[in-house]
Amino acid sequence: MDTVNKISATVICFNEEDKIGLCLGSLQDVVDEIIVVDSFSTDRTKEICESYAKVKFYENPFKGHIEQKNFALTLCNHEYILSLDADEALSKELRQSLLEIKNHLNFDAYKFNRLTNYNGFWVRHCGWYPDTKLRLIKKGSASW
Repeated sequence: MDTVNKISATVICFNEEDKIGLCLGSLQDVVDEIIVVDSFSTDRTKEICESYAKVKFYENPFKGHIEQKNFALTLCNHEYILSLDADEALSKELRQSLLEIKNHLNFDAYKFNRLTNYNGFWVRHCGWYPDTKLRLIKKGSASW
């Protein structure tokens, strides 16, 4: 019988009202909790985040990207942690892949290919794709 793995997602942000909804929406059916660490946004970021299921919203002074991402790790309740930036979203294909392997996770870390959109164009050349990034880790196995 498969073990049911639970995944926490972390998102750090500041004034991301125009992008955070796409990010959080892409996580809804894949992860079991979403930890958002905000650097005291002055726009509608908090309101948007709190409208999504599974979101736990925290505010923390920004001391740097690494520090903020590591702080977010300490708030996670589940064994595996998926880290995204507020301007990133899981593709349909990546969502499906994560759902298929969720109950078979057995490594300390997983890397994903990132496709960048620059000025409205998907960049699939000049070394920008695949832009492989470590995004899914086993709790306690890594930090940023």
